[in-house]
Amino acid sequence: MNKTNEQAKFFVNKLVQDLAGMNFKIVLCPPFVCLSDITEILKGSNLHIGAQNCYYENFGAFTGEISPVMLKELNIEYVIIGHSERRHIFGETDEMINKKIKAVLSNGMKPIICIGETKEEREKGLTFCVIESQLRQALFGLNEDDVRKIVIAYEPVWAIGTGIVAKPHQAQQVHMFIRKLLEQLYGQEFAQQIPILYGGSIKPDNFLGLMIQPDIDGGLVGGASLDDQFVELAKIASWLV
Repeated sequence: MNKTNEQAKFFVNKLVQDLAGMNFKIVLCPPFVCLSDITEILKGSNLHIGAQNCYYENFGAFTGEISPVMLKELNIEYVIIGHSERRHIFGETDEMINKKIKAVLSNGMKPIICIGETKEEREKGLTFCVIESQLRQALFGLNEDDVRKIVIAYEPVWAIGTGIVAKPHQAQQVHMFIRKLLEQLYGQEFAQQIPILYGGSIKPDNFLGLMIQPDIDGGLVGGASLDDQFVELAKIASWLV
């Protein structure tokens, strides 16, 4: 919940110039009120557009919510679903997240599915149990064609907005677990095709160590996406492509 529409337009116009020619996928997910204008700015650029959330019904008496149909009309490509703040501040359940994922897919967009454990769950040794439960419930009822369209983001809740970042080996350990679980469900070749991002206090000084891990395919960037740090992160990523 950052940047007014005018601030967002100014920032993204600069990003279009600064990130031109980057040969990997960069997705911007501004607030809902900015989506229409930002989509226009990104036309013809190498940058892609996503939304931060949506509801699972296409229309109805759900005051204050945004439907996937509304997003699709704006040519939104990606929708973040199940972010830890949605889970822990707004009380979204695994069942609700599964419904949202299905709604996004049925409207021709791609969900970025966030999963991750709290500090208490990690300290109790429950990290892998939580990750498996969240992922299995997120993917419940999806066929292989659906799963080919998803992106998974591992976000340890204890690292989001805290300045604490998972050490590269900690993040890799969980990403490898996610990849192995996908292999069990869909096969090894299929699992290698699913992007798994890391999110949680990513900064230019820790991004390279994360990105060189074999099962980390990119980053879901929070606070560092609001200023020139984002361009620095993109330059780091470009070294590895």
